[in-house]
Amino acid sequence: KLGGRKVGAWGSWGSGAGMSRGSSAGYDRHITIFSPEGRLYQVEYAFKAVKGPGITAIAVRGKDSVCAVTQKKVPDKLIDPSSVTHMFALTENHGCVSTGVITDAKAQVSRTRQEAAEFKHKFAYEMPPEYLARRVADKNQVYTQHASMRPLGVAMIIIGIDDEKGPQLFKCDPAGYCVGYRATAAGQKDQEALNFLEKRLKNADEELSEQDTIQTAIAALQSVLGADFKPSEIEVAVVSREKPKFTCLDEDAIEAQLTALSERD
Repeated sequence: KLGGRKVGAWGSWGSGAGMSRGSSAGYDRHITIFSPEGRLYQVEYAFKAVKGPGITAIAVRGKDSVCAVTQKKVPDKLIDPSSVTHMFALTENHGCVSTGVITDAKAQVSRTRQEAAEFKHKFAYEMPPEYLARRVADKNQVYTQHASMRPLGVAMIIIGIDDEKGPQLFKCDPAGYCVGYRATAAGQKDQEALNFLEKRLKNADEELSEQDTIQTAIAALQSVLGADFKPSEIEVAVVSREKPKFTCLDEDAIEAQLTALSERD
């Protein structure tokens, strides 16, 4: 007995008020328990966490280059803007833009960098972007199986140049799903961005130059957010066959791309 009330083998806590809360009915309390409809609510909440900060990230793959663009929001005037970023180098030639809970993103980036460094030390060549993305996705998927862990509230878009396959673009979500893309988006207005990119890239045989790749990504972000940017309000990262090193453009280079885009339109 507990407080004058009998508690069965499974306890009486699950069938009380907690079980009647909304449609999740208590099935969101543990990550390892499926609801009767076959849903894992904690994983779904992780997808909502990706959109929580209100940041949108877009990446586009061209013929010989890949470009990633994201918003840059500095929450406080006293913060040094150079210390705020969603762009991270994973190896010398591969990098990512992480959208969602930034502390989760930094932990994920740190582990990924370590694994990529160990791969290069062991095999004497850089981890291919596809293998790197699949390792990130595998780790994410493991986090959905154990009650002692929680999913990371991060969507990671990985860009890089493969020695054999050329430019590569992958997205890894909190559930551990990972596939390659010609163009993709993550964050608050990802669906609007995907609609824009589908219209812009409807010709499957079209291969974009490096300049077109960068400007398509920036144009998609401008269209989705309905605003023209200052160079300090966005981050742009590029890798190309000509310059395979993962490079974040400085404000002068971003200004030049914004000017070229406005003149073209």
